Amino acid sequence: MEALSLYVFLYPLFMAFFWMIGALLFSFRHERHQNEPPKLTEYPFVSILVPCHNEEEYIRDTIERLMSNCYPHFEIVIINDGSTDRTGAILDELVQEHARVRIVTLEQNFGKAMALRAGALASRAEFLMCVDADALLAEDALLWMIPHFLQGARVAAVTGNPRVQNKRGLLARIQIGEFASIIGMVKRSQRDIGRLFTVSGVHVCFRRRALHDIGYWSPETVTEDIDISWQLQIHYWDIRYEPHALSWIVVPETLRGLWRQRLRWARGGIEAALKFSHLLRHWSERRMWPVLIEYILGAIWCYAWLLTVVFFLLTWLLPEYWPVDYAVPSLVPRWTGVVLAMTSLLQFTVGLFLDSRYEKGIFRNLYWAIWYPMVYWTLTSITTVVAIPQALLRRGHQHYARWQSPERGVS
Repeated sequence: MEALSLYVFLYPLFMAFFWMIGALLFSFRHERHQNEPPKLTEYPFVSILVPCHNEEEYIRDTIERLMSNCYPHFEIVIINDGSTDRTGAILDELVQEHARVRIVTLEQNFGKAMALRAGALASRAEFLMCVDADALLAEDALLWMIPHFLQGARVAAVTGNPRVQNKRGLLARIQIGEFASIIGMVKRSQRDIGRLFTVSGVHVCFRRRALHDIGYWSPETVTEDIDISWQLQIHYWDIRYEPHALSWIVVPETLRGLWRQRLRWARGGIEAALKFSHLLRHWSERRMWPVLIEYILGAIWCYAWLLTVVFFLLTWLLPEYWPVDYAVPSLVPRWTGVVLAMTSLLQFTVGLFLDSRYEKGIFRNLYWAIWYPMVYWTLTSITTVVAIPQALLRRGHQHYARWQSPERGVS
């Protein structure tokens, strides 16, 4: 029990400092002096792929924002994946209004991966910018992303920096801090060691030749962004993170919407770890080892944390029968809790500081950091514990990972 408690305490403490140090090093090397996009001598043609399914509420705003972007040489390919609402009618209007917009219609719902495949086959460009149908892409995002491809022939993908658009309610405000202090920090620190666990599926640009090399997106996974990231890197392609390339996204504002999203993320991570772990035994894949080890240690921590909670409940419910060696008398943090709370606050502060150059007034959300460990750690632990058996049972049963009508949980 002592070893379990020690791991529950030390793992988040170590990873917090690992992410903070890695993110600060990345920022010092790549962000400190970059205030304007690099000047280009050429602007290669870019196809912006927008897969959508029942997005009548958001699709027009997304396309109008894409039409106003500063990159001069692009087309927009919208893939209507079996929508049953007014999405199709809105897309027909957009085609009439904008000459750069084309539509690919799939009569059935095949899922995001197959929609992206269809869009890639219908596009005419070497560089494919994939944008979610509810995301608002920054006008200069492509100007920040395309130079990476021109600088390196083995650069397969450049992932951007999603920001939270809806800021109402406790859950949304906590996610603002999460995107800065966890997601942004993790991508910065992972980029320092040369490999990313995943691109941000919200907006990411790909080199078509790299996608063709690995067979495009897999339709059998619930998170095509995690799967494609591992596929590319295992085939020795490079993925880069560009924090200046922004988009604004809608995050869940209810527990139900957040649960469904995080359970899908957890399943996707586990599916990728199971699918590619046998390949990582080879020395040639050693650069992916830190990513896999970090993920495995995180999954073990989730079970350890929930096991501690179960032991506490059994200690409280069965005081006369539960063994003393496994007793957890209280979940109220003592000195270890104070250390973790201060570390979490420091992590939030560093994350918000790094992203304050991209979003004014972001430090106002520092107050909500006090709720972060309770909500994030609880949700992450439970979704991981639930997702692992789901992924194991689903393994070997191949079928299209179709998406349902989006339920973001917005109040």
